[in-house]
Amino acid sequence: MGGVGLSHIAKAVVFEEAGYSWLGPTALNIHAPDEGNIHLMEEVATPAQKERWLRPQVEGKTRSCFCMTEPAPGAGADPSLLNTTAVQDGDDYIINGLKWLITGADGADYAIIMARMEDGSATMFLSDMNREGIRLVRNLDAMDRCFSGGHGVVEFKDVRIPAADVLGEIGKGFRYAQIRLAPARLTHCMRWLGQARRAHDIALDYVSKRVAFGKPLVEHEGVGFMIADNDMDLMTARLHIWHTAWLLDQGEKCNFESSRAKVVCSEAEWRVVDRAVQIMGGMGVTNESAVMRIFTDMRAFRIYDGPSEVHRWSMARKLAAGAKV
Repeated sequence: MGGVGLSHIAKAVVFEEAGYSWLGPTALNIHAPDEGNIHLMEEVATPAQKERWLRPQVEGKTRSCFCMTEPAPGAGADPSLLNTTAVQDGDDYIINGLKWLITGADGADYAIIMARMEDGSATMFLSDMNREGIRLVRNLDAMDRCFSGGHGVVEFKDVRIPAADVLGEIGKGFRYAQIRLAPARLTHCMRWLGQARRAHDIALDYVSKRVAFGKPLVEHEGVGFMIADNDMDLMTARLHIWHTAWLLDQGEKCNFESSRAKVVCSEAEWRVVDRAVQIMGGMGVTNESAVMRIFTDMRAFRIYDGPSEVHRWSMARKLAAGAKV
């Protein structure tokens, strides 16, 4: 649909460079959650659904949101707790539920909605956001400011969705979520690597010019070591991204590898930005530089698309299962 057909490896390079700028991901139409939704729609949607929702999106005319996360006791890191329901009524499905932390909901043109069927399975539905019964309750006051449309609370009250707007097959919602999440986790890693590199570059420039105790800060061993550690963390994150991207290009599912990359990158990139704040001192905790905003924007990366602890738990289970073979 007019794309340049980049491999995952090529995307890793482009997404990192785009991520260096706050405007880059939006300008290139590779921001979250749209990029992940675009990937899912390309893989699962029918030709008619692609023409209706995907084509305007890849042309940059519309935005989307992915409605899965719910307030307690609903689905969060554990998607099996899904409380939003879909009940068949003739050729339609009636959806009821409450979602929150829905990134990009404010201003989104359409939504991918995850709902629980009467047999307990999950299904994805497509809907225009202006459909009767869908209401953006409010936007949450979140730490980050980098996502178009913020993070909203969305209510679904007797929302009638025709069978033609089911995304994929009934009951396969969790399987399709994995199609979306593995590459989407990695693209988050790519974009935030760009932001971490930007914070590091700003800090390095600062300590090269700022003089204290008779010499530039970078010549003090404590500061110099942090600069070196930043470089190592950036390269570690980049290599995890490239390796996982290469595996995706070979046709691997990469559920394990994307979890590993997500933990390594979210934590390594966070350390880089945290050190940049420390290195810059007072400058680092004010809006006099971009570092403070990168710090507040990035902190949530260790939580969304699976907290680090959940990914470690999942990895451990898979490693243990492999050891028993």
